[in-house]
Amino acid sequence: MILNPIEVKDKRGQCIVLRSAEEADAEDMLRYMKETSAETSWLLREPEENRMTMEREISFIREMQESERDLMLVATMDGTHIGNASFNSSGRFQRLAHRCGVAIALYRKYWGRGIGEQMMRVLLAEAKKAGYEQAELEVVADNKAAVALYEKIGFQTHGHLPRYMKYKDGSYADALWMAKEL
Repeated sequence: MILNPIEVKDKRGQCIVLRSAEEADAEDMLRYMKETSAETSWLLREPEENRMTMEREISFIREMQESERDLMLVATMDGTHIGNASFNSSGRFQRLAHRCGVAIALYRKYWGRGIGEQMMRVLLAEAKKAGYEQAELEVVADNKAAVALYEKIGFQTHGHLPRYMKYKDGSYADALWMAKEL
């Protein structure tokens, strides 16, 4: 799915461009996956688990562009990649066709500036246009800022997933399963 560029402002008044990922973004997206994984324990992967090749990333971007119901949204500021958000179908069966999963991450230095909210609002509007009726996500339970953001834009908690992730030190993190009708 292709989204033409949209300009929004962050809390500081800086212009953020939201648009579909393009093949030219592949290198930035590979770096982003590694760096954001190292910045927080709230994402699914350890930095060393990001093994996507340039060829596979380009192929993934093409698939997202060609899809009628999936979107990879890129956020940039002054031409610099600052984050991604996406939605994907929850399954290939007709009984699941009304649901999509959403995901978002920003580089840590852009947290708290309202960019995530802007990205999620655009993402959810596009998901609705694509025919989805419900958006769903999983979030680490102690990620209070993310939980607050999701609640602010209408997500509700519908489940608690104990021991959702296990860290290298042997500790665990629970997660919340949240959904929003579109």
